[in-house]
Amino acid sequence: MSADPTESFSRPRAAAGVLFFDGQGHVMLVVPSYKNHRDLPGGYIEHGETPSRAAAREVQEELGIEPPIGRLLAIDWAPSRVEGDKQLFIFDGGRLAQDHLDAVVLDQVELTGYGFHDVAVLHERTTPRLARRITHAVQARAEGAIAYLENGEPLGRPSTGGVDEPRETTPDARPDRQTFLS
Repeated sequence: MSADPTESFSRPRAAAGVLFFDGQGHVMLVVPSYKNHRDLPGGYIEHGETPSRAAAREVQEELGIEPPIGRLLAIDWAPSRVEGDKQLFIFDGGRLAQDHLDAVVLDQVELTGYGFHDVAVLHERTTPRLARRITHAVQARAEGAIAYLENGEPLGRPSTGGVDEPRETTPDARPDRQTFLS
């Protein structure tokens, strides 16, 4: 037995992202420079920062805009043998107004682009777990609910078989930025 009883406690990293929509109800995904798949705008929560504040900060840093960030849509406990456990919060950014879209200035270090995608094709654009997470968050938004997920799936539904591993990142990936929402 360890002298430190907290040694066995989980130490998840926490990240927050935002679901933005266009006029057709498509979801915004950003194209990170350090990953080979698309992601939600967002990032890791800093020490002493709340998830909603982190989401707003990351949107401002990555996209250069400060739209209102709405309610929590989903929280996902995402186990990973490679990166360690993560808690992921997804907030509702609503439909982005044209003035916000016109004002987008991408963080040139982190992002190479963005686009809006139909929920039905997310599995072709990002990791399976993130596609599931977004799909459940969109459903929770429509129902006025909050989705609690484990590994991208609501409790009581069949799982994909346990721990999902993130896709490979590019060789020059920055360890502080890897697959935070994946």
